[in-house]
Amino acid sequence: MSSVLVFKRSPLFAQLSMEQLTRLASLARPQRHGKDHVIFNEGDAGTAWYMIVKGRVKISKSSPDGKERTLVLLGPGDVFGELALIDGEPRSADAVVAEDSEFLVVSREEFLTFVMDQPQVAMSLLVVLSQRLRHTNLLVHDAAFFDVRGRLARVLLELARGEGETEPGGALVCPRLTQSELASMVGVTRESINKWLRYYERSGTVTRRHGRLVVLDPQRLAADISYVV
Repeated sequence: MSSVLVFKRSPLFAQLSMEQLTRLASLARPQRHGKDHVIFNEGDAGTAWYMIVKGRVKISKSSPDGKERTLVLLGPGDVFGELALIDGEPRSADAVVAEDSEFLVVSREEFLTFVMDQPQVAMSLLVVLSQRLRHTNLLVHDAAFFDVRGRLARVLLELARGEGETEPGGALVCPRLTQSELASMVGVTRESINKWLRYYERSGTVTRRHGRLVVLDPQRLAADISYVV
């Protein structure tokens, strides 16, 4: 797929003309990285932003004692590294390839020059930033008010609705991920994740199929998001 078509399919750039998309595509450099490749670490200089063409990327933060919390898993069409476009400050989180991936990369300087002539892109970028902020607010809210059960329910639904697949009967198939990755997203141990996954399996809310979690009853799972400690 050409870079022009990749950008055209992104909500961030969908409103641009073909001439504008062609210009943007001319600024992009293709990159490929294998699983576990570190794209950048928290504190690195923010010199570019990335669009995922294929694969997945984990955005996470680590504590001084080495504990990691996954903030979000991003997939095709998502952008990341966008904060560097706004303030030029160091990276605020780590970005690591979760599976073999392909990207389009645009430097901060070239993109800022492009945006000066395309103010509608700046407005779209503000929407992306506001969505990131809302997601961060949810993480803070969940940590303060939800137990493991409620946090796991939210993460499963977000994964299934965002990157997963919907089956004819309404079941939601989550993207493939390990229990360690899921535990990192929820912010708990693997043992806690196993405990609550078994609970949801016994209740017929979730099942495992070919190494992937399937949400059989999304409404029942959503009810646990309102379960407050």
